[in-house]
Amino acid sequence: MPLADTHHLGIAAFARLAPVDGWRFDFTYRIPRSSGLGSSAALIALGLVAGALAAGIEPDAEALLATGLPLEGHPDNLAAALAGGATLTWEGRIERLADSVPAEPIALRPDDQVSTEHSRSLLPISVPHEDAAFSAGRAALLGAALASGSETLFAAALDDRLHEPYRSVFLADVRAALPESALGATLSGSGPTVLVWARQGAGAECLAELVERWPAVEATRLGVSSRGAIP
Repeated sequence: MPLADTHHLGIAAFARLAPVDGWRFDFTYRIPRSSGLGSSAALIALGLVAGALAAGIEPDAEALLATGLPLEGHPDNLAAALAGGATLTWEGRIERLADSVPAEPIALRPDDQVSTEHSRSLLPISVPHEDAAFSAGRAALLGAALASGSETLFAAALDDRLHEPYRSVFLADVRAALPESALGATLSGSGPTVLVWARQGAGAECLAELVERWPAVEATRLGVSSRGAIP
């Protein structure tokens, strides 16, 4: 049996908990890479859970988060992949606020890739205090929306001045031509994918309008799973 490639993120995550010798690894990739949809976090979460089970360890979301962070670097992405649902994470802790969100996400994925490193390089070193305060307020609104399930609060939270204006022209174009069935749009991760948030029950209608407006862009209805990588 050939040696496992421990440079592979999923295998590297497994190796942090169990020896890779004697194991064969096969992966099926369903999340496009470098698209802002969390493919790295999902792969690392899979490897961590598999490694824990191989080592006879009961998978624990917060323990696996700490183990996997050196590989992922984004606790918010990895926490959600491990625990499922709508989660918050801080100082190594994970709190799932809700099993789902008060909207239906639709991904608009342009035919290009953006690395996280490049996307970060587009951000300014400093921002005006007004913009920082604006985004902090929207973050508070988002937490309240997830905890309460309020569509109104969720729609009000879908705006940002810290990173989205610098990273995506496509997002601005989508926001300027949103269907009436949409609550708003946000950048997915570091992009280039844009998430359009349809009103609950209006996902199919919103998708049809988006496909008509952006025929050259791949549009996919997504879901928010209450189940993460941990069985």
